[in-house]
Amino acid sequence: MTALLFTNARIVDGTAPERGAPMDVLVEAGRIREVAPKITSAAAETVDLGGRTLMPGLIDAHVHTIACLADLGANAKLPDSLVTVRAMKLMGEMLMRGFTTVRDVGGADHGLKVAAAEGFFPAPRLNISGKALSQTGGHCDFRGPYDDRETIKTGFALGALGRVCDGVPEMRKAAREEIKGGAQFIKIMANGGVASPTDPIHFLGFAREELLAVVEEAENAGTYVSAHLYTDAAIRRAVECGVHSLEHCNLIQAETAKFAAAQGAIAVPTLVTYDKLSSEGAAMGFPANSVAKIDSVRLAGMESIAIMREAGLPMAYGSDLLGQMHRHQSEEFVLRGQVMPAHEVIAAATFIAARLLRMEGQIGCIAPGAFADLVVVDGDPLADLALLTHQGRHMPIILQGGAFVKRTALN
Repeated sequence: MTALLFTNARIVDGTAPERGAPMDVLVEAGRIREVAPKITSAAAETVDLGGRTLMPGLIDAHVHTIACLADLGANAKLPDSLVTVRAMKLMGEMLMRGFTTVRDVGGADHGLKVAAAEGFFPAPRLNISGKALSQTGGHCDFRGPYDDRETIKTGFALGALGRVCDGVPEMRKAAREEIKGGAQFIKIMANGGVASPTDPIHFLGFAREELLAVVEEAENAGTYVSAHLYTDAAIRRAVECGVHSLEHCNLIQAETAKFAAAQGAIAVPTLVTYDKLSSEGAAMGFPANSVAKIDSVRLAGMESIAIMREAGLPMAYGSDLLGQMHRHQSEEFVLRGQVMPAHEVIAAATFIAARLLRMEGQIGCIAPGAFADLVVVDGDPLADLALLTHQGRHMPIILQGGAFVKRTALN
């Protein structure tokens, strides 16, 4: 692998409200070797960035790479071969937007992770939960009120977001099976959802003893639990039971946000999915009864960001898009930028997300020893977050693990 020396780079990594002074960054063997005002290397290819912005590869901490259809019930019925090809296409597009790492919170399996890592197709680094765990009638049960067929217990389709389990023994077994199958954390559905047919938003789903059991199983395996959550009551309950990663959180209130922060939890808001489900969901095949649920969480999203920020609850970047709506992945930057300073928005997709993935110092930063996941941006995203949108149009160079995945001429 060719050594690279980036010169005259203005680093933006979410740690400061303004771009840094010009720096040089040396990349060797897929990792960052040195960061300094002036570096010389006779062995490295020099790339003069001419004062352009250099960012760590972006991290999206809430994706569903297998969700090639907006109708998740229909998606679960697709053949694995079709889902695999479509997932690789979706992941390739994510990478071209500058997302060099993504956390899949329901659906992707270890085989898809290995396929992404082998590099035959462009794809981000995958961090996976395997199948999300849901209760009967919960957010991964798409049978509807008139379908009383038994849920599948084994051999889950790749296109299925999750699996249904009820009671403490089933929860423990499901968690153990997902970890055995390569899950790096456990995802549970601990509140009602928008996409599923029989669980209003206020549903709490699992009993406390089920939540405590799955948290214990995750801790036994040296990892954590991520939970789908909307209401304040559900979030408080989940944090009390030891849940670490709080997905969505649209209806969180100040006291619960402070409590979650004190417990060391991390939130992953996903504003863009509700924005796009509201405007495009029906046309993309999102079920009508699901469209009707959207506004109950969408309209509170912006307020939740302000509440969590005031409480000091760290927030990682998440998009949670489905089907053709994946193209809006980067617009979460702009939405959050309406209520947060730009550098804090960028921090969500860099070092905060890296902390959530337990990869601090390896991704989400430009520092010696980190993976050489780097994105060059024409312009200053701290002044205009929209530079991170438009499908990577303003990103002439994207590097993953020290290898170019995109390289266009620097004018």
